[in-house]
Amino acid sequence: MDFNTNCSEESELHQAQIHLYKYAYNFISSMALKSAIELGIADVIHNHGKPITVPELVSSLKLHPSKINVLHRFMRLLTHNGFFAKTKVEGKEEEAYILTPPSKLLIRSEPTCLSPFVMVVLQPNYIEQWRYSKTWLNEDKELTLTESVTGKSLWDSINEDPDRMRRFQESMAADSYMFKLALKECKHVFEGLGSLVDVGGCTGDTTRLIHEAFPHMKCIVFDQPHVVANCSGTQNNLSFVGGDMLKSIPSADAILLKRVLHDWDDESSLNILKNCKEAISGEGKKGKVIIIDITIDEKSDDLELTKLKLNIDMVMLSLVNGKERQKKEWEKLIYEAGFSHYRIAPIPICGIMSLIEVYP
Repeated sequence: MDFNTNCSEESELHQAQIHLYKYAYNFISSMALKSAIELGIADVIHNHGKPITVPELVSSLKLHPSKINVLHRFMRLLTHNGFFAKTKVEGKEEEAYILTPPSKLLIRSEPTCLSPFVMVVLQPNYIEQWRYSKTWLNEDKELTLTESVTGKSLWDSINEDPDRMRRFQESMAADSYMFKLALKECKHVFEGLGSLVDVGGCTGDTTRLIHEAFPHMKCIVFDQPHVVANCSGTQNNLSFVGGDMLKSIPSADAILLKRVLHDWDDESSLNILKNCKEAISGEGKKGKVIIIDITIDEKSDDLELTKLKLNIDMVMLSLVNGKERQKKEWEKLIYEAGFSHYRIAPIPICGIMSLIEVYP
């Protein structure tokens, strides 16, 4: 395409350049957020109990005084990106900083802290892998980007590294607490159920929240044997079972798949759903599968939400050959697995998640 010198095309060229550069430099915003979490800036502001100036922040973080200007520029970017806000403090010329809703999700002492989840997403080894995406795309092999670069699957890498496993489990626990807030909105989904199996339930954070709300429901956390080996139910009707969801799933009134199917390609997801149907078959028309996962909806979602979902889709593709699905893709999987009907609805408080109820 040629750009001439008339005003309209000059404006188009200008906007095109801004758009291109914005995405070229986007990684800086991600790294600034990572630094803010590592330093504990949100924690310091929270513990300060009032607006804090940059010099006070430098002192609280125990940074060298020479970094005042550096931190000021960090805070300027983070504030522009919505993580902090500036305010005036009476008696002081310098502006001070306060928390915003996104940075309140970074306070480590709060149950809603999502710092562990963000840090897993921004871990250096994953970001480094994208340097080799061209090689990956040119390979005549059915490998994920992770497998292409490291020679191992993501799950093998996590299982072989206790520290990485710990960080992964912490990130899942952080994400699960958001489910506690969402549970108030979708509590009706679990009412009347006598038993439930949380497939891929890890160490049981989500299941415990459901069990607290429904103590008379028999709840089983089902995951790989080594994941649940050291877990035990602290309450009646809560137990842990090891196994392979690709082979079979314990029977129950309902099967919960929270952020599970996006880890798998269509063939494996179809297999899992068929095993779910088998697990609830004894309940006839009463049984159901409860899926909590992303639904891509480019027509109804706003631009930023769609961009987020598509980015997560690329994460799942590169890590485990998984995918985020459109409604028509969910529908195809559900019907091919032998289910008769389903209901799908967004979960507002979970932001990007949908609730899909699937019936035999």
